[in-house]
Amino acid sequence: MTDTSFAFLWGAATAPHQVEGNNVNSDWWLYEQLMPHFGLSGDAVDSYHRYEEDMRLLADAGLTAYRFGIEWSRVEPIAGEYSRAALAHYRRMIDTAQGLGLTPVVTLHHFTSPRWFVEEGGWLGDTAIDRFAAYVTRVVEILDGVDWVCTINEPNMLALMVLMSRSINPDAVPSFITPTVQPGEGFVLPRPSLHVGERLVEAHLAARAVLKERTSARVGWTLANLNLWAKPENEVYLEAERHAREDLYLRAARDDDFIGVQAYSTQEIDAQGFVAAEPGPENTLVGTYYRPDALESAVRHAWEVTGGVPILVTENGLATADDDRRIAYTTGALRGLATAIDDGIDVRGYLHWSLLDNFEWGHWEPTFGLISVDRETFTRTPKPSLAWLGEVAASDGGAIGIGFPRARLAEGAR
Repeated sequence: MTDTSFAFLWGAATAPHQVEGNNVNSDWWLYEQLMPHFGLSGDAVDSYHRYEEDMRLLADAGLTAYRFGIEWSRVEPIAGEYSRAALAHYRRMIDTAQGLGLTPVVTLHHFTSPRWFVEEGGWLGDTAIDRFAAYVTRVVEILDGVDWVCTINEPNMLALMVLMSRSINPDAVPSFITPTVQPGEGFVLPRPSLHVGERLVEAHLAARAVLKERTSARVGWTLANLNLWAKPENEVYLEAERHAREDLYLRAARDDDFIGVQAYSTQEIDAQGFVAAEPGPENTLVGTYYRPDALESAVRHAWEVTGGVPILVTENGLATADDDRRIAYTTGALRGLATAIDDGIDVRGYLHWSLLDNFEWGHWEPTFGLISVDRETFTRTPKPSLAWLGEVAASDGGAIGIGFPRARLAEGAR
């Protein structure tokens, strides 16, 4: 039977390192100091202290959900030593969201790890699974009443970022990479290691077991859905690339309560792997193609590979300085999402990336936010797209000529 114990979620998302500021015990804080081409996150946008203001702006616009993360390096700054103050802080965030009428969607790992964890061997170390499960076990103490929990964000991107730990532990991995912003010559990410990917699957399953035993939350993880494609002469390379970059992680979600779909653009594959995006005026501020249709494609692929696991769109948005273009992109994405729902795909909600213009993993230039932030004063200024998305949510899509009523969810959904 269709699960009718929820309302369609409309909201936005952030990640702790990108918005909180002064995340000094994390691996990413150290990478920023060691890598001269990186920008510094510094105070970020001070959301650690201003989260209530951020949530209120979201709620006042008429949105109903907020996805945010718990920062492992704050909760466990020293191996085995947990910060009661940090746990209390994140519980206050949960309470604040719920008090404002926002459904919290909580992510337990969003790219960043404690520095000590990487020094110990990171995700490839002998202690990795036990350490992550122990952290999740402690966080469970503050998750009462939370209905949606994401264990790990974009493990297929994290599998690449694991290579960054060479700057802390040279014996752990062979090289350094940051996967978020494309270089000027285009998007040329190498294929992630299957060994790392399989270790992250193991970590997800361990965390899921803890959460299912100790909470009543829906549990899943989120994926960077890449919408891989190839020209006919290159289709022979597509299956291996899809397995390593996406399908390994989708198959691991087949027994989850939901899969978080995160889609922005598309990516061509050839014999060398990723084909660099050709520079052009229509490209986004991170160098990707402008493809509003990417969300529908990603949702359909995730639905097929997971065998019908319910979908929560946990990220979708556009890096642009033109807010009208952001609205146009999101309109196209939502219309495609509605088409997928009409075809029987069980979609539980849409969370825009991002609530705030923020630190984009070594860069400040790409702006994804529904709200701009003055980095000197931290003044928040909502963009027209925030009110627009609130109108879309309040009308269940009617403001753009579509609808997302509960009755359209797939019959037979889990």
